[in-house]
Amino acid sequence: MKLAILVIDMQKQFFKINEETSRSLSDATEYINEAIRVFREKRFPVISIQHMNPQDGLMPGKEGFDLPEDLAIDPDDLHIQKTYGNSFVKTPLLDAIKPLGVDTAILCGFCAEFCVLSTYHGAKDVDLFPIMLRGGLASVTPKNIAFVEEICELISLGALAKFLE
Repeated sequence: MKLAILVIDMQKQFFKINEETSRSLSDATEYINEAIRVFREKRFPVISIQHMNPQDGLMPGKEGFDLPEDLAIDPDDLHIQKTYGNSFVKTPLLDAIKPLGVDTAILCGFCAEFCVLSTYHGAKDVDLFPIMLRGGLASVTPKNIAFVEEICELISLGALAKFLE
């Protein structure tokens, strides 16, 4: 089994939606950063996926498109830009991870019930095994996180770290 972590849409613009969303994103960032540390220790791929939407000004070069400084994504990580909810649609994501032997994707990020869930189902469609990271999901409506965790395969950070020892 070869894992990759997909960090989806953790962009500055989304922290500005409202206070509750910002708190949800900040809480998820703590778990995501620790998961990234574990993945780097084991030399598994760390993949940052950023959403683009020209109508909303969410484009490279615009401040809102950028990742927050406290998110542990490095320039050497794989960076993917997408325009659809599903990170596999019309992106180089699958072509980038298949040669690495990745068969399992740990998913985290924003928005749990939209882009992250869409990518979860997209991973299944391309024969990957997707697993949501408990605590690593954020939403405009935090109660929706529980719904996503209820219907998807899920792993806690502690179990993930122990499993990868």
